Amino acid sequence: MDHSDFPKYQQETTLFREINARVGKRMKAIPEDRTRYLKAKAVILPAIYFGCYFMALFQGDRPWLYTGLFIVMGLTLVLIYLNLIHEAAHGSIFKTKKYNAWVMHLFDLVGANSYIWGKRHIESHHNFANVDGWDTDMDQSGPIKVYPHGKAKGIQKYQDKFIFFVYPLYLFNWMLLRDFRDVFSKKRIIYKVHGPIPGREKVKMVLFKAFYFFYQIAVPVLFFQVPFGLALGAWALQVLVASIFALFVLLPLHPLPDNAFPLPDEHHLLPYSWLVHQLAVTNDLRENNWFIRNVLGNFNFHVVHHLFPMYSYPYYKEITEELEAFAREKNLPYKRIPLLTALGKHYRLLRMNAHDQPLQHVFEHLDS
Repeated sequence: MDHSDFPKYQQETTLFREINARVGKRMKAIPEDRTRYLKAKAVILPAIYFGCYFMALFQGDRPWLYTGLFIVMGLTLVLIYLNLIHEAAHGSIFKTKKYNAWVMHLFDLVGANSYIWGKRHIESHHNFANVDGWDTDMDQSGPIKVYPHGKAKGIQKYQDKFIFFVYPLYLFNWMLLRDFRDVFSKKRIIYKVHGPIPGREKVKMVLFKAFYFFYQIAVPVLFFQVPFGLALGAWALQVLVASIFALFVLLPLHPLPDNAFPLPDEHHLLPYSWLVHQLAVTNDLRENNWFIRNVLGNFNFHVVHHLFPMYSYPYYKEITEELEAFAREKNLPYKRIPLLTALGKHYRLLRMNAHDQPLQHVFEHLDS
């Protein structure tokens, strides 16, 4: 595959070598193996999800209990992603690649496609975060204009008005449309980054999708006398709750007016080095409590995940302490923003883009 037109970063190794050495020294000072918590969650979280499902099968005559169990499944689905799928994609739960791959297949069982998401996340998002046309996590082919470049077109001019109706459909789109488009359409970003999708992965995706909808909707109706309307409604509510919960966690980390949206020049060269790029396009959240650390997978410490994805999230607090001190010393753009403030900033970005207002905050002062 020809990579000559891929975006390239400015050459710089000194800064990253220094922070990498500091982080390595800090990690060696931590004697305990914290991945044991992840391994325990690899059992507990799927048990909660599928346990709720099997309990719900016998509650067809109690609609509120049936629906409530499916709502818990929706919340647990997001926790499975944050704590397990995301870590397994980076090989951060088990030392054995095979076991991480087994965890990844949980994604196939809960409605997504593990293969294409892994390629999107690792090869596209991590390599080209916030780069228009290269970051699949902010693919701008839909009705939402996330990047500040170019003019808002058609319905995008009103996105600040209808966004609250579109965002709850996030996982519906993912499960029903996005995976299929990424796997079968050569026009998608992932095809440009990854190349052709193997035929066996296309077959696996279709079979897993069929199995997912069969056990989620058909099994309760056909074998447990659950009314079709209840089965379909409870499933839809599960995905709706999961969509809102997922976006509540994910939106405050990249698409904010405080973060940069770099573009490569005519030579495919990006304006920053890889280290500075990750700092410029990503922010952390100020909140740091037990719930975020242990339930939400330390997504509040997202910058170090982009810089050191080989470390699992139980170590992010210490790594972030090193990074924050380093950024102050070197005058680098490390950012921590309160969660609700970040969500408000994301909405402001969408409103500015709808009205083609340029971002006021840029990073021209940064050295590459």
